[in-house]
This record gives sequence, structure tokens and C-alpha cells, in this order.
Amino acid sequence: MPRRYDPSAEGARMGFEGRMSYGDYLHLDPVLSAQHPLSDAHDEMLFIIQHQTSELWMKLALHEIGAARAAIAGDRLRMAFKMLTRVARIFEQLNSAWDVLRTMTPSEYQSFRASLAESSGFQSFQYRLIEYAVGNRNHAMLKPHEHRPDLHAALVAELERPSLYDVVQACAARRGLPIPQDILGRDTRQPWAADPRVEAAWAEVYRNPETHWELYELAEKLVDFEDYFRRWRFNHVTTVERIIGFKRGTGGTAGVQYLRRMLETELFPELWRLRTGL
Repeated sequence: MPRRYDPSAEGARMGFEGRMSYGDYLHLDPVLSAQHPLSDAHDEMLFIIQHQTSELWMKLALHEIGAARAAIAGDRLRMAFKMLTRVARIFEQLNSAWDVLRTMTPSEYQSFRASLAESSGFQSFQYRLIEYAVGNRNHAMLKPHEHRPDLHAALVAELERPSLYDVVQACAARRGLPIPQDILGRDTRQPWAADPRVEAAWAEVYRNPETHWELYELAEKLVDFEDYFRRWRFNHVTTVERIIGFKRGTGGTAGVQYLRRMLETELFPELWRLRTGL
């Protein structure tokens, strides 16, 4: 009979009395005990874990976006590239999560949908913070967070900081691109409005990438991120339509119609539009 492998024979620690264990370091007790279905439906656990894990990935995305913004402001572009690549990979993970949720049928969702009451994904504080951080600054979306002064204050504070896209424009100007002064001095609390002059400046980067290599790579990192972000939104629409059809959302939105309107939002419009003229 073969002998069973004993990791302790190679020096692995097997006892953790008074020492930090894997579960201690990750605080797994509160994480794994944070799932509280409100119905007896089997699939409610899937729904809760899907959204909780998505929020954890968004927390990491915010961590990386904030660091990338600081690196770009400090002209440390190579450092920012690594962080922005990671953000794109995070949204790739978020995209894959929809595949798991789509295993739930309309009948299975209906068995616990009433438990959600008026809660809805469009109320996600972290999702809104990501949008504000990168430049999609819709002030109307502050209202769902007014009942939580701490979250509302954090969103307002984010609006007081230049967005990632604004910081990118300032960096481009420092490196010689003719970004107009009224763009550089604009009220960054307001939503970004696409400007043909900014498009023309970045088009020059794409026409002469060897001359502007770091800006060229920065632009492509932003496009990579928005590519995955758009796919995430599209997968959201498809999943919702597959599971609830054209019913209104639990939070009172128009459901699929609302989500389809969100597909029209551009985070970095000039970097997409310039491609037509190349």
C-alpha cells in the first residue's frame, strides 16, 4: 500500500496555534459568512456571490486606477502601463463572471427576485466611483447614494479630483501635444465632452508612433481597458435580457432599455474616433 504524503516531512508547518494562518491573513471568516440569502431558493446563493465577488474585483480596479492616475500625473508612464493592463485583466474576469450567472434560468431567478426589493446593481457605489475616476461624471448618479453620507461624500470627493482622462491630457500637453488651454483648464468636475482638437492631437501620435511611443502606448492601454469595459456592459445587457426579458429593473430602471443606453457611453471618445481618419 503506498504511503500517504505528509507535507510536514518536508518542513511544512501543520500547526497554527498562536500563528497566522491562511484564513487569518485573508479574514476568511467574515468573507465567507457574508452570504445571507433571504429566501429558500437554491440560486440566490449564486446571485449573491456573483455580485459580492464583482465588488471585490471593482475594489481592486479602483486601487489600480488610482495608482495609475498618480503615476501618469508624475510622468511615470511605464509604471502606469502595468496598472492599466491589470485593470483590463480585472474587467476580463468580470466578463467571465457573467457566464456563471447566465446558468440561472428565468424561473430560477423569479423564485427569489422579490427578496431583492428595490436593490439593484445600478446602485453600486464602487461602479459609480470607477466611472467618475476615469471620466464619466454623471452628477445625477449621486442621488442613489444620498442615504449614505459617507459614500456620497466619497463620490463628491472624487469629482473634485481630475479624472484619469484629464490627467492623461495634461501629461500629453507636457510631452508636446497641442492640447488646447481651455481643455487643460476646464472644470474637471463636469463630464468630458469630446473635442475635435483633442482628437487631432492624438491622431498625430498614431500617425507617428515612433516619435510619441509612450503616449501611443498609453492611448492603447486606455483603449484596452475601455474595450473590456464595453464588453462587460454588453454582457450585462445580454444576461439581463436572457433572465428577465424586458421587465423593469428591481431598482426602478427600464431594465434592458436602460442598460442599452449605457452602451452608448464613451469613456475616451477621441481615442476611438481618431481611427476613422487615419
